[in-house]
Amino acid sequence: MGFAVGRVEADPDQPGFGGVVEDDTIVADVQVVVLIDPLGKNDRSIRIEGSFRVGHGTPYHGPGPGRRARSLPRRNLLIGVWEGNIEPGGLFMRLEYTREELLAGHEYEQPLVAGDVLCHGGFISGQYVPPRTLHRTPAIETWQQRLREEGQPLLNLPTEYVPPHYPNYEQAKYLLQEGIVDPISRTLTIISIVEGFGARIRDLPLPDFKKTFVEDMSGTAVAHLSEGLIEAHARDEAGHRKEGGHKQMWEAARDLGLDKPELPGDILLRMMMGRSRPERPRQFPSLDAKVETLVTFMANVMIIELVAEDIFEWAKKLLGDPEVCKNTEAAAAMVAHIQSDERPHVEYLRTALSEMRARTFLAADGDTRVPGAAVIDQVFETNLRGMVSSRPADDRERLREELHMAIEGHSEATRIARKFEDLDSGWTFPKAEDEELDLLLETAA
Repeated sequence: MGFAVGRVEADPDQPGFGGVVEDDTIVADVQVVVLIDPLGKNDRSIRIEGSFRVGHGTPYHGPGPGRRARSLPRRNLLIGVWEGNIEPGGLFMRLEYTREELLAGHEYEQPLVAGDVLCHGGFISGQYVPPRTLHRTPAIETWQQRLREEGQPLLNLPTEYVPPHYPNYEQAKYLLQEGIVDPISRTLTIISIVEGFGARIRDLPLPDFKKTFVEDMSGTAVAHLSEGLIEAHARDEAGHRKEGGHKQMWEAARDLGLDKPELPGDILLRMMMGRSRPERPRQFPSLDAKVETLVTFMANVMIIELVAEDIFEWAKKLLGDPEVCKNTEAAAAMVAHIQSDERPHVEYLRTALSEMRARTFLAADGDTRVPGAAVIDQVFETNLRGMVSSRPADDRERLREELHMAIEGHSEATRIARKFEDLDSGWTFPKAEDEELDLLLETAA
């Protein structure tokens, strides 16, 4: 049945079917938490007598025998038994969650330890289960299902738009075969450091969504950004309290696969000297600056997370290669654990941005209305082109120079550099500047 969705089969043979529901009358073969939304498309009118518990412990007293309970607040949760206009096999969606629920994890049979650090997540029946997904994953799935039922598409980044990691697997393997380890250990260390910065996502200022959209946003992923979704993301990346996160897991994968390599001493310095990005002008000045910042940031993070899929595949293949790495099974598995942790990040961002796209933004003047599709489509496409077309080319050239500097110290630098370049697969963004990115949206089923 799941934690977010339950199916109920009405049973006409049960006493009371079609009549008034008493406290202990059962008219369905299961009991689930049901979304009561008398004003929306998920209408589940009921007739009750007695007292039920609504929401977080708030008592609701029925209106009396034979009367329909139309006075329930929108999208509160009713726990109990019910009867009414429930179709056999009907679908009930739970759309509201507390912060505590979205941060809750499973009861693990075995913890995950990276090196000597206790990390988040763990194992159940031998399978790794990501942290904080007891309710988070089913909640996201249900919010996405709601979009599909509304006929709304989900944002999507086609795989052909994702640039391959540089250096590619063949190039990285060749460097390790030649004993040139620094560029690979540097890359993996930088990834771990950047993951540690992920905790800063919790500092993102959120607008008042009641003043941001024309429509009611309750029961959406957007409404839960401040109620656990962003905090879960931050904890996954940087760890929380005594538990390590992706920073420590990437370090463990590196040390396992490369047998605790000596790390270059200038990693942080080179990161600090990285090329600064020019400030991008606002695209929708009529919107509150905080709103545009949120949309832009979320679009950027979603694109980064999707581009990272290629990095995960690269790292699993390289660190899992027994010809050049040690402890290959454990190293590749650690990367796979991080990869599975990232999927809820992609999906909640995809869902929230798609919900925004399906709504109407309210401008800063409190009166002007801006279609959500106009905002989300433009921001997403602009950010995508900047991050996977021109930027990879610039970063690639800088990395190429650094890699050749590392090769120069080898006694056969000329031969190695030539073969390294021969293994380069290259990449060009498949769409011209004036071509429409028509595959950004995944048609809802």
